[in-house]
Amino acid sequence: MSAPAMTAAAARAGSRSRSWRPAAGHVFVSGYVVLLVAFGIVPTVYALNLAFTDAEGRFAGLANFVRTAQDYRFLAAVGHVATYLVLWLVTLTVLVLVLALLVHRLTAGWSRAVLRFVYYVPGALAGASSVLLWLFMLDPSVSPVDGIVRALWGSTFVAVVAPGHLPWLFTIIAFWTGAGGWIVIMYGALNSIPHEVIEAARVDGAGPLRTALRVQLPMLRKWIVYMLILSLAAGTQLFVEPQLISQASFGVVGTDYSLNQLAYLYAFDQNDFNGSAAIAIDLLIVALCCAGLFVAKGGLFDAD
Repeated sequence: MSAPAMTAAAARAGSRSRSWRPAAGHVFVSGYVVLLVAFGIVPTVYALNLAFTDAEGRFAGLANFVRTAQDYRFLAAVGHVATYLVLWLVTLTVLVLVLALLVHRLTAGWSRAVLRFVYYVPGALAGASSVLLWLFMLDPSVSPVDGIVRALWGSTFVAVVAPGHLPWLFTIIAFWTGAGGWIVIMYGALNSIPHEVIEAARVDGAGPLRTALRVQLPMLRKWIVYMLILSLAAGTQLFVEPQLISQASFGVVGTDYSLNQLAYLYAFDQNDFNGSAAIAIDLLIVALCCAGLFVAKGGLFDAD
């Protein structure tokens, strides 16, 4: 074998040996991969199996999907979740970006740390605890802001939690619980923008508003897409809020308000785990399609 050929063979062998050598990154993500397989991939495969089989385990094709879609409660639940998602994602995006820009621009020193902590505190409450707190906030008879509640939604708790008000109420609850963490994240992303870029915009005559619209927000595009994807995934799983409000209102709000509630009823009231799995797969498909659209339009994985 000639010397160049031996050199090429040795280079290929060295490349193969290096490719199989575990790196530090592999060790760091190994725990996540195990949890992803155990609590993400395996349950998804199990749900897919249930969705395409009948109660006896025979292949059923799309029968479970057709049957659940023809349920009189299905389209209503789809409309409820879709309305909530539109309100939630639009409100979250606008207010989080505005508040992050204000904190980044108008505060300095210790006040920034205080504001970031204040924004983050509501997110420390678990979902059920947050909803229980808001049940008191929305009851005009005990609410500390009863004047605002009465002016916006009504003078009784039943009037406040009327089905037409629920998308806005769930949006407020979700924003109060989850937006603070995103404000902190967007604030950190704003700090990652090189100071020279901001100075160049100022030299070119851009004011605060134009700098935010033309420089800062475009550079936050990937962070915004990331926020939308995770918030969409959480929003499609709407369950705790309508479930607790249904119990607190003694049935004024139905137990089939959201798709997750409907899937729960299929599984544990009707003992129809195949139909429940079909609804879960419907949610998964919609979430994946929307996430793919966000990734494609937002360039989440584009190299800078």
